[in-house]
Amino acid sequence: MSCPICRKPTEHSFRPFCSKRCADLDLSQWLSGGYALPSADQEDLENALEEAEKRGPTEH
Repeated sequence: MSCPICRKPTEHSFRPFCSKRCADLDLSQWLSGGYALPSADQEDLENALEEAEKRGPTEH
């Protein structure tokens, strides 16, 4: 099994990661919203639209 972050072999004490660093990077992604699970729930869609309206138009 390889580390899902850097693809190095996993270390038993940090499984499924190779190190504490990679485990922390993965946790950071979850906590910052970098990973998200799609939802078909109407309430989730409405909440997302409300949040987008609060933020206003995005600049490119």
